[in-house]
Amino acid sequence: MPFVTTPDGVEIFYKDWGTGQPIVFSHGWPLSSDDWDAQLMFFLAHGYRVIAHDRRGHGRSTQVADGHDMDHYADDLAALVTHLDLHDAVHVGHSTGGGEVAHYIARHGADRVAKAVLISAVPPLMVQTDANPGGLPKSVFDGIQEQVATNRSNFYRELPATAFYGFNRDGVEPQEAVIQNWWRQGMMGGAKAHYDGVVAFSQTDFTDDLKKITVPVLVMHGDDDQVVPYADSAPLSAELLPNGTLKTYAGFPHGMPTTEAATINADLLAFLQS
Repeated sequence: MPFVTTPDGVEIFYKDWGTGQPIVFSHGWPLSSDDWDAQLMFFLAHGYRVIAHDRRGHGRSTQVADGHDMDHYADDLAALVTHLDLHDAVHVGHSTGGGEVAHYIARHGADRVAKAVLISAVPPLMVQTDANPGGLPKSVFDGIQEQVATNRSNFYRELPATAFYGFNRDGVEPQEAVIQNWWRQGMMGGAKAHYDGVVAFSQTDFTDDLKKITVPVLVMHGDDDQVVPYADSAPLSAELLPNGTLKTYAGFPHGMPTTEAATINADLLAFLQS
């Protein structure tokens, strides 16, 4: 399997398929590059080079004890981009991956970047603070960490069956295979990485990162997102981005790249071709 070794010795697994303009996909917590299957196959068929990696401690990458923070996530992505010598790349991040993309571009510059897309993404800041009163209380994230540390398998079965894909909404039919695939991806990763990752995605303030990004950025978010609430994320990110465009999806859940793949893929393609 293809791996790139980071400066601190972590092996990052990645997929690299096709030719053409590269699209680099950064996945959400606590999943893996497999979560992008519907996008990888779609854009491969449309003549793009598609690349997706497993974040450190996730999927098939090394289950190290340390480095589960946005600086390391961004640096690991930079190592992959350099290893593959990518240029004119489009970076697409879902949820935690959206934070990773924003921090990567702000930290490493946009010389190799053409555009970016933030889908159901955690920026600008998830946790509630005096400066971010609309955020979620820290106790919410403390509870997630407790579940990861003590009850991970059950928690990873319950989350996709309810809030993540909106399967708890009236009239929405749960998709058992989707739920099981989420559980499979989550359990492939390391508990320590997932535990620390909760702090990374909830407490990192991306405000300054967003202000630094001058390439075109599409911000895509469902207004029924029960994981990263819409009002305190996407509209605020779009306002902070110098060249940001907000696209809101009525009734779409957090995991909309999977459950609403046809719509999301079509809109992504239109943005890439614009």
